[in-house]
Amino acid sequence: MTDDRSLIERIMAGDGDAFKEFVSRYQRLVSHIVFRMVANNSDREDLCQDIFIKVHQNLGGFRSESKVSTWVGRIAYNRCLNFLEKKRVPLYEDICSEHQSLDTVEGSAETPYEFAESSDLSRLLRQEIETLPMHFRTILTLYHLDEMTYGEIAEIMNMPDGTVKSYLFRGRRMLKERLAAKYDREELYQ
Repeated sequence: MTDDRSLIERIMAGDGDAFKEFVSRYQRLVSHIVFRMVANNSDREDLCQDIFIKVHQNLGGFRSESKVSTWVGRIAYNRCLNFLEKKRVPLYEDICSEHQSLDTVEGSAETPYEFAESSDLSRLLRQEIETLPMHFRTILTLYHLDEMTYGEIAEIMNMPDGTVKSYLFRGRRMLKERLAAKYDREELYQ
């Protein structure tokens, strides 16, 4: 795999395949952010494309002061905030959570029973995460699914590291309380 710096240099030199590789490398991160912040599917798709156009336009200005993933995540987060403000779209948590999740199940050696059981638990967790307020949902996703550090999330969301830690703790607690209130403990682990 090409490192980010040489990939950016190839893009700047006009290599279209390099930008395709760049999009492939960062589309999951962008999708996680967009899908946690914007409710409408067609808006999501348009916004993801818009984000990568913005990234391409600004690649020449990337100064390597942060990781490329953090820089791309910051652009995605800010574009989503601008979109929500401009459109005055209801925030995701104001809409029922009947939306399909971006996360997909990869193949494994699980038995069909184990797969069904883990799928049910994953579906349950995704549904409950979708009910959390936007900041908590976004931080949980970036931390657990994208495995970003507190510092990277803080940079993307323009908040202090301590706030990220606090939101992560509070988001986990809210998720636990919602699960406990909605499902009895035995039902979750049977």
